[in-house]
Amino acid sequence: MDAVEKAGSGHPGTAMSLAPAAYLLFQRTMRHDPTDPTWIGRDRFVLSCGHSSLTLYIQLYLSGYGLTLEDLERLRQWDSLTPGHPEHGHTAGVETTTGPLGQGLGNAVGMAMAARRERGLFDPDAAPGASPFDHHIWCFVSDGDIEEGISHEVSALAGHQKLGNLTVVYDDNHISIEDDTLIAKSEDVLKRYEAYGWQTLSVDWTETGDYVEDVQALHAALEESRAETDRPTFIRLRTIIGWPAPNKQNTGKIHGSALGAEEVAATKRVLGMNPDKSFDVSAEVLQHAREVARRNHEARADWQKSYDAWREANPERAAELDRISAHRLPDGWTQALPQFEKGASMATRKASGEVLSALAPILPELWGGSADLAESNNTTMKGEPSFIPEEYQTKEFPGNRYGRTLHFGIREHGMGAILNGIALHGGTRPYGGTFLVFSDYMRPAVRLAALMKLPVTYVWTHDSIGLGEDGPTHQPIEHLWALRAIPGLDVVRPADANETAYAWKTVLEHTDRPAAMALTRQNLPVYEGTTAEGVARGGYVLREASDAQPQVILIATGSEVELAVNGRDLLEAQGIPTRVVSMPCVEWFHGQDSAYRQSVLPPSVKARVAVEAGVALGWREFVGEAGEVVGLEHFGASAPYKTLYEQFGLTAERVAAAAKASLAKLGHDKGETTGN
Repeated sequence: MDAVEKAGSGHPGTAMSLAPAAYLLFQRTMRHDPTDPTWIGRDRFVLSCGHSSLTLYIQLYLSGYGLTLEDLERLRQWDSLTPGHPEHGHTAGVETTTGPLGQGLGNAVGMAMAARRERGLFDPDAAPGASPFDHHIWCFVSDGDIEEGISHEVSALAGHQKLGNLTVVYDDNHISIEDDTLIAKSEDVLKRYEAYGWQTLSVDWTETGDYVEDVQALHAALEESRAETDRPTFIRLRTIIGWPAPNKQNTGKIHGSALGAEEVAATKRVLGMNPDKSFDVSAEVLQHAREVARRNHEARADWQKSYDAWREANPERAAELDRISAHRLPDGWTQALPQFEKGASMATRKASGEVLSALAPILPELWGGSADLAESNNTTMKGEPSFIPEEYQTKEFPGNRYGRTLHFGIREHGMGAILNGIALHGGTRPYGGTFLVFSDYMRPAVRLAALMKLPVTYVWTHDSIGLGEDGPTHQPIEHLWALRAIPGLDVVRPADANETAYAWKTVLEHTDRPAAMALTRQNLPVYEGTTAEGVARGGYVLREASDAQPQVILIATGSEVELAVNGRDLLEAQGIPTRVVSMPCVEWFHGQDSAYRQSVLPPSVKARVAVEAGVALGWREFVGEAGEVVGLEHFGASAPYKTLYEQFGLTAERVAAAAKASLAKLGHDKGETTGN
């Protein structure tokens, strides 16, 4: 109450009613070490209802993670360690950035999957509960989390995967911003989760008619959830939001605004506290709470013995764990990257699949799959088992609980949040695939991956009207620039098979950002002149002007590099020296120094054309006032892709014409004698 009151804004109600549950979890249930928030043997806690950030901050303070009382006093202030919603990498002990409802629940499912995969990599033969890699994922969710559609996607998959290392506590307080949730929600949430295949438990602090915070009952439920190893557990905890505020408890008003001085004072009187004191924490209370560090330090010592014994018995696996934990790639790994024959023809989605299969034995940390589009996305590493309970494996996809190929089903949004959870858990690197047009379904999770700087890779295929007959619903037009607008996301659109391999190389060498691979369905020629260095720089000269003094520069990405190359041939035949720049990644090109960027795009050459089968939007920056953009400012159509390119004017002839138009703007359009 004091923190929100001082900040003048915030969400006190849920933090008040969840305080006993959070304290119980941090003090008695969860395995964690406040002196080492990154300990690999720790349980993970996800506060999916991130608006109730004080639920987490106060436990981090009481447990001894480094937060001070002054940090709580600076809630939601500039440069504080207690921002309005928890932020991963900003505050010690915060496992993920939460706030957009439902995302944290998806992260928790991803963490539980990653924990199982990690155990399979490093200690698959240990008895249940006997491995140093056995740990639990705990997640608090609110009505808002379970109302968001993403909760269905990730919860259904968690039940199907039988994630017995996951417990979700649902704060069922019947209140959201619009007051009583009955106005919008009436389903039986427990039956819903039972249908998903979860163990469901209920703890009702209102069942006696009075409000009794029965912590023992909740403790028993948490322990029962930990004992269930073949199903995730969903605990419905019936609370009263804002209890015991005498006038505002159980109202929408206490959800997202300060109580006001009078209500704060009245609530403190109910609790037997001095209403004139704020942020009043006695030394005795703090000393008592911080005993958790000592207790867990002792528990960690027992874990350490088990871990040390594992390392001694498994030196090769221990070395692999150390490498992967440090995000270090193995020596000589790039030698496994395939090289594709110049002059051949191959879709970049197929080249990507060849790269993944080639890297499979070299990079055990790399794993992933598709949202039911494995064959289209080429995301299945050849010969690798699926990550699935044995009873659910299929003829097409055999596998086991420790497998590698992920099957998200048709759940793009859930896939995005799960990929984030896998990356946050640490130890492995995930990728996930769908069609580029359906990146729209993933965008909230993609944005959070960029915000958290997570090394997640998206394999987004069918990247233009080049997918052809499926038509405008499946043909991305605005997507490339809409995605490039997300700060910290690398959007990579390789021009051919070798650029695809080089792009994967660069993506895997980055550990501090997500990347999107936009790949073609249609075959593209494999070019002479592509280079790993050029791709890593984001843009490079693929074809130089015949006299090395270009009058015009053609900039293209992906499948449209072919149009630029062919357009150059037309221009050169007419005596116009033309350079072709392949720009697979605008973000990487922006990251180069000015000298390099000028060497590729000399400021003196103002006649320029950008070519991409999508909206022009950001290309104006590169072509300037005199430049032209050959693209699309309308939706696609259903027809063979070559017909679409021709009918929509995406041709080498139009590229050449655009180049002449740019030259004409600069006064380089000379007339000819007609004889009159």
